[in-house]
Amino acid sequence: MTSSRPYLIRAIYEWVVDNGMTPYLLVDAANEDTLVPREFVENGKIVLNVGPMAVNGLTLGNDEVSFNARFRGEPMQVIVPVQHVLAIYSRENGQGMIFSEDGDDEPNPPQGGGKDRGDRPKLRVVK
Repeated sequence: MTSSRPYLIRAIYEWVVDNGMTPYLLVDAANEDTLVPREFVENGKIVLNVGPMAVNGLTLGNDEVSFNARFRGEPMQVIVPVQHVLAIYSRENGQGMIFSEDGDDEPNPPQGGGKDRGDRPKLRVVK
């Protein structure tokens, strides 16, 4: 299956904007294929305001997030591969979603093809 990350990024973005809040992306900027303003990178990460009033031409694609913005008055095209988006959240209340840094969004299947019945959930009647 394809990664669920780009679909979740689009959904959370829309949810944040629909609620009148500002969507922020936390990005792993340590990679060369991530085009961001390097002067704002701290500890290999950068936070980007991707709200409608802050960016132009925002594309939340399956492979990358891209947009045009100004940083200290200078225009720049920003390109972030989807696997380098670590979180998308609302600036105002912090609600959103955090992704794993290794880029693996999918849960690992149980070992042994799921045949181990010892890990199955058990229901119990509580009176």
